[in-house]
Amino acid sequence: MSDPGSGRFAWWQAGVIYQIYPRSFADSNNDGIGDLAGIEARLDHVAALGVHAVWLSPVFPSPMADFGYDVADYCDIDPIFGDLAAFDRLLAKAHACGLKVLLDFVPNHSSDQHPWFLASRKSRDDPRRDWYIWRDGATDGGPPNNWISDFGGSAWKWDARTGQYYLHAFLKEQPDLNWRNEGVRAAMLDVMRFWLDRGVDGFRIDVLWHIVKAADLADNPANPDWTADRTERDRVLQTHSTDQPEAHEIAAQMRQLADTYDDRVLIGEICLPPARLASWHGTPERPQVHLAFNFGLLDCAWDAATLARIIVDYEASLPAHGWPNWVLGSHDAPRVAARLGQAQARVAVMLLLTLRGTPTLYQGDELGIGKVAIPPDRIRDPQHLRQPGLDIGRDPSRTPMPWNACAHAGFSTVEPWLPLNPDWLTRNVAAQEHDPDSMLSLTRALLRIRRRFSALNTGRIHKVSAHGGNLLSFERQDDDAAFLILLNLGSGDAQVSLDRAATMLLSTCRTFAPHDVAAGVIKLLPDEGVILRYAELP
Repeated sequence: MSDPGSGRFAWWQAGVIYQIYPRSFADSNNDGIGDLAGIEARLDHVAALGVHAVWLSPVFPSPMADFGYDVADYCDIDPIFGDLAAFDRLLAKAHACGLKVLLDFVPNHSSDQHPWFLASRKSRDDPRRDWYIWRDGATDGGPPNNWISDFGGSAWKWDARTGQYYLHAFLKEQPDLNWRNEGVRAAMLDVMRFWLDRGVDGFRIDVLWHIVKAADLADNPANPDWTADRTERDRVLQTHSTDQPEAHEIAAQMRQLADTYDDRVLIGEICLPPARLASWHGTPERPQVHLAFNFGLLDCAWDAATLARIIVDYEASLPAHGWPNWVLGSHDAPRVAARLGQAQARVAVMLLLTLRGTPTLYQGDELGIGKVAIPPDRIRDPQHLRQPGLDIGRDPSRTPMPWNACAHAGFSTVEPWLPLNPDWLTRNVAAQEHDPDSMLSLTRALLRIRRRFSALNTGRIHKVSAHGGNLLSFERQDDDAAFLILLNLGSGDAQVSLDRAATMLLSTCRTFAPHDVAAGVIKLLPDEGVILRYAELP
């Protein structure tokens, strides 16, 4: 890893990552499901945004019980998406466009149709038996402990053929691998090596903090704060089923492998508070992931004091060799425009792209896709289907990308697997392409400024402040330039006095050329964010 204090930074430190959900990006063969050739055909849009890398959600062979997060073969491509030749073409096109490609590695569990599990299930004596987590039932014949699946219900499935239960942190079709078994470790490191040798630039590692369980499989403690409006999973605290000390050594082994290749990156999906998240960076002598996904902005209260505290606490938690990152949307989270509204979604993308660290931008958020109602007969998300009384459905964030105003929004020539956003006729790439006031134009402008000024990607952040309930400010600076970011989170005007001369570079809601701020005072419109460049360094 580059030394942030030396002024030398890796591409993944200065860059921006764009997440693609392949089923919903572009359909090339007109079956209603996106595929690799569709992504290849639309890569020019991604490159034109000004991002540096794409992360593809899983494209491996899968029965699709959880839409690819149940992997049946880690070293191939599902026919729904194409084949290895199609992947190689996509990888070559991306690299030709100046884009890195990251794959979604799913190490915690496989599909129950994976050959490893089929062998493990044959008998208690099978050599693959210990590759998964099998246990006898409790004394009453019930599950071995009280662990709850993240999708609801017991995390254990009874198998009558061999008279034991197997563990599944998610669906029963997703049995957990036993990472205490050296054969599992070696096989999964070989999977990583297979794709790295093929030329991929790194991995986003799914649910990395789940990867090892406490050896004694003790009951998890009850959650004293659980209420009926929360998921069943939250009835207990995942003290013994996640974030075990041994998992950090596995992360270090993965990093050691990645570091034998040039310029590769490992990003861990790790849903933990900042202090525990920081430990996944490891030590300078024994590093772990390059980036530990920071989800602090995904569902927090949207007010200045909360955001300032999240930023300050997260920055303070990072070790000196760590690097920050920020996420505002994903295939698992509500759309930012659905959560905050269109005006604040523009402010939010300015926040995302001006904070210190590596941002991840989710497909469609550059268009401001908002709420999408999924009719009951078109719900596909297994998490929603298993807990229908809770508003936890992920389908609204996975709807197809709207490219134009043609039939089916140019995504396909047939009905897509999920409904389109209701305003797709006007909220699509073609409609926003040349509109200077569009969310797409704003996103591109932000990414251009971020690329132009290193202070806005790898520079220092300081003076993070909340002014009342609705105004958030912070400064970014390096040896060449200094900036002030002001974000009005409210529906009223805000006025800020400046102690230095500055030029406004960009506003979220005004279209004009950059100009000097008169009389040292700037008046922010409701729901407005601005980037100011100081005339001189402090």
